[in-house]
Amino acid sequence: MFIRSFRDVILTMAALQASARIGSLWHQRMQTLKEYEVVRDGNIFGTSFSNSVVLSSEYDQARQQLDHLIASYHDRPFEAVFSGKEVSNECGTCFSLTSPHPIHPPAFDLDRYRNCIISDLTLVRGIGPATEKRLRARGYETLHDLAGHPKYRPNVQPVIDCMCRGNSHEIMDLVGKRHAKSHPFVMGAAGLHEPEDYVFLDIETMGLFSRPIILFGIGVMENGALNVYQYLLRDIAEEQAALCETIQHLSGERKALVTFNGKAFDLPYINDRLGYYGMDIPARVPHFDVLHFSRRHWKDQFPSMRLTALEREILHIHRQDDIPGQMVPEFYETYLRTGNCGPLVPVVEHNRQDILSLARLFFHLLGESYGC
Repeated sequence: MFIRSFRDVILTMAALQASARIGSLWHQRMQTLKEYEVVRDGNIFGTSFSNSVVLSSEYDQARQQLDHLIASYHDRPFEAVFSGKEVSNECGTCFSLTSPHPIHPPAFDLDRYRNCIISDLTLVRGIGPATEKRLRARGYETLHDLAGHPKYRPNVQPVIDCMCRGNSHEIMDLVGKRHAKSHPFVMGAAGLHEPEDYVFLDIETMGLFSRPIILFGIGVMENGALNVYQYLLRDIAEEQAALCETIQHLSGERKALVTFNGKAFDLPYINDRLGYYGMDIPARVPHFDVLHFSRRHWKDQFPSMRLTALEREILHIHRQDDIPGQMVPEFYETYLRTGNCGPLVPVVEHNRQDILSLARLFFHLLGESYGC
């Protein structure tokens, strides 16, 4: 009994030392590879010289918050701070947190959406705005009317058949070839899915590409509420297990992915990490990037298209004690280095709020475009 206990102590000490070494390594890397610039408040010129900036007031507040968290959560164990559970799969274990949130998706007017598409003659190959105008003057108001045209008939029927099948992926591809991929018709294809099909995704990472993902946020509609599942790494070794849990949410015939800038960041990042571990990339599913639709819908209305800016302007949400997303790596590195889980608290809350705002903004856009 003594030998087994002594062995457990040795293994625990070794694990703590390994975690400290990892934290120290990431601390050194973060000092030399910071991927943001701190600029003074109101310095609009400074922001144009960097792809990622943090205002000095935000930076100072975050640093003070970090010091306060370290002091407040000193000696508090992980399980006492986070109410979740350990989950296991073939790739290992990670920590899972779940929280329900009341959200009501808008009623989608499918007939209105279909009528809008059927009335767009430019969806037919060979027809542009000028030709469409001439055709309308001759009485061709819909694609059904155009189905009898001797010249365009062969190109009309595939468009009508595509609409009849009601496959969102096919419709998005069709519209994207004739219009911008941020066109309202592309957004409207989301209405062909049930609310339970949507998978809202947001990740927190240790930096820009080829670094670990430390928190995966997933939102899914279940029993009339948005359940937010968060897979948090207690140490870097749990990333593969968290990846495995995340991609399981995307399995299914009718799934639809919803992100904010996920086409450029989240999804390529996840695929990169899957490749790192030799894991299979999940099958392609319809992907609705809310950033693209927001830029088109609110063009020139707001100075910033960041999610936090849009949630203030559109959803009237004002976050309290939030941290800049660019500083998440420093908060997590502090946790790794010190073993103090306090710095993880605002990271988890930041990710959860991103998922909630993403879902609400998505439903807001869908409702404004084709709501009943």
